[in-house]
Amino acid sequence: MSKYVPTPRYHLIALAVATALLGACSVTPTYQTPAAPQPAAYKETPGDADRAAAGWTAAAPADTLERGPWWQLFGDPVLNQLADSIEVNNQNVAAAVASYAQARALVTEQRATLFPSVDLNGSATRSGGGGDTRTANQYRANIGASWEPDVWGKLRAGVGNANASLQASAADLAAARLSAQGELATNYFSLRQTDAEKALLDATVDGYARVLQITQNRFDAGIAAKSDLLQAQTQLASARIDQITLVRQRATLEHAIAVLLGKAAGDFALAPAAWNIVVPDVPTGVPSTLLQRRPDIAAAERRVAAANEQIGIARSAYFPSLNLTGSFGYGAASTGGLFNASNNLWSLGLSAAQSLFDAGATKARVSGAEAQRDQAIASYRQTVLTAFADVENQLTATRTLAQQQDLRKAASEAADQVEVQMLNRYRAGQVSYSDVVTAQQTALSARRSLVQSQADRQTTAIALIQSLGGGWHAQKD
Repeated sequence: MSKYVPTPRYHLIALAVATALLGACSVTPTYQTPAAPQPAAYKETPGDADRAAAGWTAAAPADTLERGPWWQLFGDPVLNQLADSIEVNNQNVAAAVASYAQARALVTEQRATLFPSVDLNGSATRSGGGGDTRTANQYRANIGASWEPDVWGKLRAGVGNANASLQASAADLAAARLSAQGELATNYFSLRQTDAEKALLDATVDGYARVLQITQNRFDAGIAAKSDLLQAQTQLASARIDQITLVRQRATLEHAIAVLLGKAAGDFALAPAAWNIVVPDVPTGVPSTLLQRRPDIAAAERRVAAANEQIGIARSAYFPSLNLTGSFGYGAASTGGLFNASNNLWSLGLSAAQSLFDAGATKARVSGAEAQRDQAIASYRQTVLTAFADVENQLTATRTLAQQQDLRKAASEAADQVEVQMLNRYRAGQVSYSDVVTAQQTALSARRSLVQSQADRQTTAIALIQSLGGGWHAQKD
């Protein structure tokens, strides 16, 4: 009875099975999302009574999409059109898109290390030497493969690291989009605020010009002093200086919007238009959702996961690395008989390498990887704390600005009445022109403060939306 002798093919299969079983081992620590301080509710969230007292009006539509076009809540068609082009034209977003594509390529590259690499080789040589006129030909063709079994989980840790980095890059891309969208909306409403202030100043300059003419007439008639005329001229000149300043501010904002849209400042213009003063009532949700919604928090958490995988990669150096090789081919002195069965060649190999002494370098790399993970955890927790503080700050600003706007509106209306009364009393000779100037300055300051308050409420709403991570979804009944 003949004894069974395993063929090389079965040796290779046995080695592959053994290494696959060993591949179940992993030296990477089990990952858990780091714990972070998390309040049960936002402290600064106003109740219904506070909302009513502040005069808030809910303006958020019920069909707003999750992470969708949140800027549509402000009801401005020009802003909607501009924001839609951010995705395509903004260069910071384009850079983030390229970074995300690079991260995807790295994931594909890392995954390839889990599989064997196969090579096809062919060669033809002709040799001779000395005084011998005879030459020899040698032809070879073979296919070979090599594979590093992932015994200790090093390669899987590399793939996990690349995947976590990819997810962090995706969050960075979302953060870049949100930042560009928020900056665009803020600059746009600042520009509309400037338009409103410019219109206010235009009307004020016209009024000052009429007062100057009245004062000039009174001076010519000998009723008013020269100082009254000079004060009126100074008042008008100062208002015109403010007009010019607003023109410069508007141009700067227009240029900033052009850059956000990826356009040359000289090729972009935004015509003055009516300011749509809509302040949406932003639903905050519960604090726990913030950890899922804010892209900067997501990116920080994914970087912790990536750092955790680096520990496994560093630890794998404590264990031997294995490599399987195999090849099959043919070799002959002529091409005609190259692929005959008698000319076939094969080889199988298993190699192992283990560092016996490295003066503590591996231990140092493991300690460094663990410290890097701890640093990433601290950064994650700091990002969470900063995020909650951002939301609380914007909630505070939202509530107080709503209250301030009502007070500024009342102050502006009262100052307007004082201005009219002082001008009438001046015409009647009851007060000096200095009283008129004071009333005019107070009224103009109150009007501009009201405009600023209205703009602040809009920009605060934008900041709150950004603090909450972008768009949201309002549940329907």
